[in-house]
Amino acid sequence: MTTALITGSTAGIGAAFARRLAADGHNLVLVARNTERLGEQATELHDRHGIEAEVLTADLATDEGIEAVAVRLADRKHPVDLLVNNAGFGNKGRYLDVPMAGELKMLKVHCEAVLRLTGAATEAMRERGRGGVVNVASVAAFVPRGTYGASKAWVVQFTQGAAKDLAGTGVRLMALAPGFVRTEFHQRAGMGTDNIPNWMWLDADKLVAAALADLARGKSLSIPDPRYKALMGLVKVTPQAVLGGISSKTGRKYGPQ
Repeated sequence: MTTALITGSTAGIGAAFARRLAADGHNLVLVARNTERLGEQATELHDRHGIEAEVLTADLATDEGIEAVAVRLADRKHPVDLLVNNAGFGNKGRYLDVPMAGELKMLKVHCEAVLRLTGAATEAMRERGRGGVVNVASVAAFVPRGTYGASKAWVVQFTQGAAKDLAGTGVRLMALAPGFVRTEFHQRAGMGTDNIPNWMWLDADKLVAAALADLARGKSLSIPDPRYKALMGLVKVTPQAVLGGISSKTGRKYGPQ
């Protein structure tokens, strides 16, 4: 039986990955900051699907948290076959409205943790000749959106570059770039969502199903909805000055995951 490790597993997209992978018969390593919620999640998934669910409490905004997860990923005796780097958050406010400590924390979680955990996972996977990594980014990666968009753009570029470097090794890497998803993401960031049209919202479980199908197809980038694929097509032909104006009015306030 294969094992998947999911960061930020107790809510939102991470919880949807945990539900789907458990239902498919994968054992899980669940990673988040809240030990109590992790325990509840592990018990529920074990009881419902009969899988083994290990919990690992770690704050990926700290070196200690990142290292704890990296050590688990590097464990050759208990290999991880799929890594889902999902942990992330948003900051409410424009550049300079957000304290620098908050911006640096975001880069730690979105970039440094993704880099270090992907490295730990893929090194072990390459030795075995198989494995997969899903790094959760955002459609915000494709528009000018301050630190959040820039960090997610880094995730996309890093993942696609690493996927090319590891081609032929049996290790697959994919960046997942969803739009607005009905999760706790915006509430935790204190962001309002009243002005977001209903058609822009995605279902987390359907998103995960589409993402796993894209990973199986060998894609290095997944934009898992026709609506957002069409929007990103428009983004490619829209002048940057226009995109910047739109983003400054809406993106930083509402921020897709």
